[in-house]
Amino acid sequence: FKFDHAFDEDSSTEDVYLYAAKPLVNYVCNAKGVPRATVFAYGQTGSGKTFTMGDIQKMVAEDIFLTLSNNSFDNVGCSLENTTCSIAIFEIYGGRIQDLLNNRNRLKVLEDGKGEVVVSGLEEFEASSPRDFLSLVEKGHNNRTTHATEANDVSSRSHAICQILFRDKCTGKMKGKLSLVDLAGSERGSDTKSHNRQRRTESSDINTSLLALKECIRAIDSDSKHVPYRQSKLTLILKDCFVSKAARTAMIATLSPGSHSTDHTVNTLRYADRIKEKKVGNAFATSNRSPMRPSAGLQTAQSPVRKQIAAAVGIKPTISDERDYDDGDELDEIMNSDADASNIGEQAEDAADILVDEPEQLSKMDQTVKELFEEEERLLNLHMKSIHENAEFLTEEGSLLRSVQGEDYDIDQYALRLGEILERKTVLIHALQYRLGSFRGLLRKEEELSGLR
Repeated sequence: FKFDHAFDEDSSTEDVYLYAAKPLVNYVCNAKGVPRATVFAYGQTGSGKTFTMGDIQKMVAEDIFLTLSNNSFDNVGCSLENTTCSIAIFEIYGGRIQDLLNNRNRLKVLEDGKGEVVVSGLEEFEASSPRDFLSLVEKGHNNRTTHATEANDVSSRSHAICQILFRDKCTGKMKGKLSLVDLAGSERGSDTKSHNRQRRTESSDINTSLLALKECIRAIDSDSKHVPYRQSKLTLILKDCFVSKAARTAMIATLSPGSHSTDHTVNTLRYADRIKEKKVGNAFATSNRSPMRPSAGLQTAQSPVRKQIAAAVGIKPTISDERDYDDGDELDEIMNSDADASNIGEQAEDAADILVDEPEQLSKMDQTVKELFEEEERLLNLHMKSIHENAEFLTEEGSLLRSVQGEDYDIDQYALRLGEILERKTVLIHALQYRLGSFRGLLRKEEELSGLR
């Protein structure tokens, strides 16, 4: 496998932040145009994604305001004088989008004729200091959906997206955006056999959206004419982070060192490797290694897979805060160098056959769950519409009854309008019954497929 950086159990989250996220903070605050940067945390459930992302958010908070303060003196890029920093945090859970800073309100994803994607109803909260920033992050984290699974007692069952937006103080126009995405933990189908339907559908929906994310990134890397953003709400929401020429992306893949997690580890490495493709370079000199233990210390490790994972991969030295990021040259060098990098895990290539080189297709189970969530949303929307219309009809029926209580009334008009109302109610009931029948059919299909795993 080829990656930009690798960190073992002796490395700290600060090391990860220094190489993976800090350059993106500087880029968003200093680059020209409207720079966008995204940091993903991906891995099996229980491997430390949320822990890692939580510490990274703390360091981002400090660095953002430090950079804005320094820029005030240098009179470059975003600064405290000309820029506001606001935060929005939401989750994607079971096909639903919920605002974690605004009472978990349900949100909608809309796309206009120009292809711009907007999360309708999402609230932004301004932060004027690292303390304000972290207070909002903690509130969002506490509202996130978690459930106990076989692998983790407090497994995050949703994709959590923390958007940090920099806006012009005078015009309110966006000057940059940094997205910190804590992806839900991936699971194999065999790990969900004893789950109830809710846990099973959650796991399938998570894996479906992760597959869609990988295919989008691969399509962009290969300059494909078609990028499947609409395969999931996760990729649709993050569309602007990919299509913009000023966009930069980093993915942090977390691994569990235990021998029982070998299959998960190989899958995670393969997932990250497929995303990275051939873009890793050896701009990382031998003298500029990741902050890992000397190779001699690795010889005592008992697990061959662990040895492979812990092997050092060449990396870029620390990037100075004083570096000019106007054109994003440093990030382009890191992301796009064509030279070779060190290889790790060559033996692991034969250890699993879960992923293939061609674009992957959804399994019958995952496709059914995807259809199930889509049908659920259609059913709930139709039910809500029916309730609203029936409430309006109830008010109108009351008025109709009052209109025929007096001495002078038009009984023909009463009968005509009452007939129209009853006809509309019948249409709504039949439509609701049809949607309910379709939804129940998918529930039965999911139950049958789960028994075949």
